[in-house]
Amino acid sequence: MKTLASRRFQRRLNTVLIVLVVLFAAMVSTRYKIEVDWTYGNRNTLTEGSRRQLAAMPDAIRVLVFDYPNSESRGEVQALVARYQRVKKNLSLEFIDPGAEPIKARSYKISRPGVAVLEYQGRHETLEQLGEAEIAASLQRLADAGERYVLFLQGHGERSIMPGPGATQYDLTLLAEALGEKGLKVLPLNLLTTPKIPDNTSALVIASSTQALLDGEIATIRAYVERGGNLLWLTDPDYPAGLAPLAQALGIHWLDGTVIFANYTAVGSPSPAVFLTASYPPNPITGTSAGQFAKITSFPLARALEFDTAELPKAAGWRYAPIIETQADAWLETGSIDGEVAFDKDVDRRGPLTIGLSMSRELPAAGEQAKRNQRVAVFGDGDFLSDLMLERDGNKALAVALLQWLSSRDALIDVDVPRAPDIALNLPPWAFWLAGAGFTAIIPLLLLGFGIGRWLIRRRQ
Repeated sequence: MKTLASRRFQRRLNTVLIVLVVLFAAMVSTRYKIEVDWTYGNRNTLTEGSRRQLAAMPDAIRVLVFDYPNSESRGEVQALVARYQRVKKNLSLEFIDPGAEPIKARSYKISRPGVAVLEYQGRHETLEQLGEAEIAASLQRLADAGERYVLFLQGHGERSIMPGPGATQYDLTLLAEALGEKGLKVLPLNLLTTPKIPDNTSALVIASSTQALLDGEIATIRAYVERGGNLLWLTDPDYPAGLAPLAQALGIHWLDGTVIFANYTAVGSPSPAVFLTASYPPNPITGTSAGQFAKITSFPLARALEFDTAELPKAAGWRYAPIIETQADAWLETGSIDGEVAFDKDVDRRGPLTIGLSMSRELPAAGEQAKRNQRVAVFGDGDFLSDLMLERDGNKALAVALLQWLSSRDALIDVDVPRAPDIALNLPPWAFWLAGAGFTAIIPLLLLGFGIGRWLIRRRQ
């Protein structure tokens, strides 16, 4: 009898303990929340770029969503905005019924339900679709209150940024569009009609000039750099380097020839003149730690350059960091690249070779202008930014990061939302049948059998 009473007491005690554990877990779950993102690339967590962007915007941000109260998308919007609110406490979300408040909807020019408005420092942006990529682009535009421009030099055969009947696949129209989406204002610049580079220029881009510049234009560009202007200079093997005074002032020297990618057959590249890489030296654009930017980038028909500070005055103060650098087995081909190519030790130059280079220096305060950092980037290739190549692999991400850095928008570099390579699950008919039978019949029968078995065992005890 003592044994039976002891068992009954133990069962009652276990029941009480289980109830207490469940009640304690329920109480804790209402006060604390733990989230783990197991999606590919952590797609349900804000990227590090978005976090840096929010940190660079100290004032309050309002998200206004014009939608009807019974809309099924409200839950998705709340979940998305909650990610931002966990990082930025002064970011608010407000749902507005366009039917109940038509005047407010009209003031924001809302044309349909489901449209969102982001407000920051009295400025606002309208978003037809809500997602981290769309919000990031909108916040970048809102964060930049000044009228600063990225100017592309024109008039000497440079790659055009203007779409139209004369545009070719080697132009930069897609790049201009991508920069506009990031809040950068892009315009062409002709030094014959505008003899002075405006003071509100974030960066000047010289995109593969095929014709010589006038002496006055070279002097204007050099003066712009000497007074602290940011510059992106692109050239190609079959184009004249030109601008020798500017190269001398920057301490760089362009090398003749075409960079050859020695392992092109192993990776399936159609040409040895297309250099591919997914490895980058420490750099403020691609990252200072290994693996921060690991996307493949392509550089067709690239030339190399080298930097030599021996002839520069110490007061120049330039700091050099390679952006794109080849492996040791690459070489600079000085002969024809048609047909088979082979390294000739007498005339060709063996790697490592520098294709892209960043330069920066601290400029002292002058008058009302505070101390700041000047930035220059030079590339022996312009094709990697062209409409033909921009959407391939990581070229677009590199291009946007490059112009963000040159425009001194470090906090906005690399706001890139990872996408799963394949989120669709395709199963054969028998697998669908097995899954359906498993959940509707097999698993319930197994649970029932387990329960009956446990009951029989307890009866025998």
